[in-house]
Parts: sequence; C-alpha cells; structure tokens
Amino acid sequence: MIILTGNDLKSGAVVWWDGQSWSRHVNEAADVGDKAEEILAREEAARRVNVPYAIEAEKDANGVRPAHIKDRVRALGPTVRPDLTMKPADPAALDWVI
Repeated sequence: MIILTGNDLKSGAVVWWDGQSWSRHVNEAADVGDKAEEILAREEAARRVNVPYAIEAEKDANGVRPAHIKDRVRALGPTVRPDLTMKPADPAALDWVI
C-alpha cells in the first residue's frame, strides 16, 4: 500500500491523502498505488500541503500503519507515552495552537 503524507500549510499539522483531500487521521489514508507522483505534483502546485511525499504502509485490523517508524510517530504520536497518542475518534484531536 502506498499512501501520501505532508504538513498542512495553514496549521502545520501532519496530514494524509484520503483520496479527495487531506485528513489529519492516518486511518483515512487512501492507497494511491501508481498515482502517487501525479497526485503529489498536483497538490504541491495547489499549495495545500508542504513537502508531500509517498510512503509504504500496511492496513490491518488495527488500521493503516506506515512502514517506517518516523512516519508511524508522525501518524500516531509518541511511542513511549501511549496516553499522548492521537485518538482518531476525538473530534477535537489536534485542535490546539502552540
């Protein structure tokens, strides 16, 4: 499975391509297959996302999981404090400003 990620230009939040737009939740990420470069070029030109890129991921009963640890941390939060991970069901997830 190939998914796309980047950072939202307005908020800086990590976002995932869901097939039509960008989502803050990795479980909404769509498999783009061989269309990755085409989508990345279009979205970067539209300036909706900063430095988008394609990554490998797997989908199982637990949801979408990026293959590389760097992107798992970007998707799910800290690995040492599970209580701080992003909760996809929380409607206020990531609605904060530093």
